[in-house]
Order: sequence, then C-alpha cells, then structure tokens
Amino acid sequence: MEISEWRPWYDKIASAFRFSKFEDQHATDILSELIRSSCIDPSDVKVTIADRPVLIFGAGPSLEEDVSKIKKVGLLERFIIITADGATSALLEIVSKVPQIIVTDLDGRFEDLLSANRRGSIMVVHSHGDNIPQLLEYVPKLTNILGTTQVEPRPRVYNFGGFTDGDRAAFLALAMGAKAIALAGMDLGKTIGKYSKKYISPLERKLLKLRFCKKLLESLASKTSIDLYNLTSHGEKIKGFKDIDPVELMDCLQQ
Repeated sequence: MEISEWRPWYDKIASAFRFSKFEDQHATDILSELIRSSCIDPSDVKVTIADRPVLIFGAGPSLEEDVSKIKKVGLLERFIIITADGATSALLEIVSKVPQIIVTDLDGRFEDLLSANRRGSIMVVHSHGDNIPQLLEYVPKLTNILGTTQVEPRPRVYNFGGFTDGDRAAFLALAMGAKAIALAGMDLGKTIGKYSKKYISPLERKLLKLRFCKKLLESLASKTSIDLYNLTSHGEKIKGFKDIDPVELMDCLQQ
C-alpha cells in the first residue's frame, strides 16, 4: 500500500482509538535510532519473499487447530512462514517451527520472539505511541530488524500499510513480491485466542482492532491479482480470500 493511500486509513484508525500522531511519530524516531546497528534493508526481506507463496499465522482461536492441520499435510515446508507476534509461540510450542519472519509490536511473549530471532527469524518491529517502553527494553536485544511505522517513515523505519500485526504481515508480503498469500489463525471474530495478549487492551478495543484488520485485508484483496487463501478453520469470511482447507491447498500447489 502506498503511503498516500494509507494516510486516510490511519486518520480513521487514529480517530477511532484516539491515537496521538505525535506519539506515534515519536516512537518511530526512537525505533529509527535504536536499530542503527541492527537493521536490515527491505531488499533483504524481498530476497526471502519475492516470487514465493507466503503463509501468515495470526493469533486467533483457530490457531492451534490450523497449525496441526497444516503441519499434517506438509504445507509448512511449501511456504515462507510469517507469524503475527503471539502466533510465534504457538509454532514453537506445537510444531517446533521457527518462522522466517515475525511481524510484531512486541506485546507477545518476548522470550519466544527472542528465541526465534536468535535462530534466524527476521524481526519486523512496529513502532507506535503505546509501545515505547517495549521498544526501549527489547529492541536492543534483537538483531536482523526491519522497522515499521503507521505514520511517516524515518531512516530504517518503513510504512508498508496495515494496522494489526496480522494485516501488516499481509501488506508486507505483498510489497515484497509474494507469489500468493495464505492466512491461518485469522478468525477476526468476537473470541480472542489464547496466544493473543488479551490484557493489552479492553475486549471492545481488541475487537475493534480485528474489525479494522478485516477491512484492511479486504482492501488489500481488492487491489491485487495474486492468489489469496484463507485456511482459518473458523471465524469470519474475508472477502477476496478463498476459503480452503490444507489438503485442497496442497493439491492446488501440486498441480
């Protein structure tokens, strides 16, 4: 998503959540300085993603079921894996899988994020006004970082579009030239998954974030011609993403 297209989305989101653009920009500036010696370039991420199918795991209630089904049919080895923050813990716990990329604003279980990073995961770290303490505490412990923001970019910090970790992962994949995008653990309904940090914000606020996530994913779908799939076992339909089960998707990939 071009930043000119993103700005109206940000204005709506900032109004709905009463975000401070000043604080979001301040967080961006902090992240830019913190990653001077630990950053990577978008081209480094593009090498991983370009012309490859990408599978994004969200932290919804279907996550555990989805991970098990996907592992069973061998799909994990057919995709570049991106996890949205807390979903990283599920992959490590259930199938001992280290994702190639983690998209995070650092509210997931940090010991798991750090473990995956030390084992090779690229960290796409997002800055916003509410996570400045986490940026200051955790970013110095990480390597291979691509910084992101929801306001104006800064050196080493980029804006590819997107609001939640899940939809930001999809916009990142699209910007980096993914051949196809599949979603799992993306229920986007009224139930919060155990790998999603429920205590970070009140339930209604969390549900509103999920509604924006769905709208943004549907907007993404309307502007691309690549194949888009939704492997999530339960939850909301996402317009533009084909509902499909892992066995059927494996058959498609083998054709």
